[in-house]
Amino acid sequence: MKDNITIGIPRAFLYFKYQYLWQTFFAELNCQVILSPETNKKILKDGIDASIDESCLSAKIYMGHLAYLRGKADFILVPRIVGFGRKEEVCTKFNALYDIVKNTFKEVNLLSYNVDRANQESEFKGFMKMGRELGKNPVLVLRAYLKGKRLQRQKELQLAEEQERLILGKDKLKLLIIAHDYNTYDKVVGYPVVKHLESLGIVPVYADAADKKKTALKSRLISDTLYWTFNKELIGAIDHYQQNIDGIIFISTFPCGPDSLVNELCLRKIKGVPMANIIVDELQGEAGLQTRIESFVDIIMERKKTGREAQIG
Repeated sequence: MKDNITIGIPRAFLYFKYQYLWQTFFAELNCQVILSPETNKKILKDGIDASIDESCLSAKIYMGHLAYLRGKADFILVPRIVGFGRKEEVCTKFNALYDIVKNTFKEVNLLSYNVDRANQESEFKGFMKMGRELGKNPVLVLRAYLKGKRLQRQKELQLAEEQERLILGKDKLKLLIIAHDYNTYDKVVGYPVVKHLESLGIVPVYADAADKKKTALKSRLISDTLYWTFNKELIGAIDHYQQNIDGIIFISTFPCGPDSLVNELCLRKIKGVPMANIIVDELQGEAGLQTRIESFVDIIMERKKTGREAQIG
């Protein structure tokens, strides 16, 4: 194995959840990381061309990032995530992703690790296996993994603390964004929503920024049978922040199965807070999106105004 190994990482899907772990791990192994750029029109088009029609928009975007990285790295990281334990599963697209990519881009060398606790496949074992495949010393691999895990957790806690201070320090309208981080921070999916909210003077509060260990537990207040881990982490943020927000916006991509079920569950069960459900597809027009957001904000502002007048009266 050559010394200057390059690892391509698509800036999509689980990159937004594990970016510090991944980048630290490979940097400590003296590998060069090549990131795909933020989603743009070409990446979106290439992803659509490489996907079947039934794929959700988020998966199509991921395939576009894969297409960008072809020929630019020795390996491209595509993990396979199945579940983290009993009643702790993820959407099947994360299980199938490796096989989909492998059969779509046959010329690409893939680097992967499995997380499937039901079959004794842990993240730790997966990272040690990747290190062996890269020809690295096991002691160095272990240190790289532990350093990456520490930094990942540190960054997550820092983000949660910064958001707590933001909520307490801003006397403005606050809306909770319930969306997977790969949708929230994607230039095509969530960015137009957040950008327009901020232009209206709204403070966006991100569900994915809350402490995930706490929010996963609080999700039981909405459903004690839900087993999609990433969705539990998001909807638990509703109770976590409910006393400090003025409304909730759900953002998902068409046709995401878990999100459509979980978001509808929340819309039916949660009372006392205004909610809007935005589903983004590849034909989404920004003008129509802005109109929906403005209407929702107007409703919230009128609701608050009416509430203040009632208190005065």
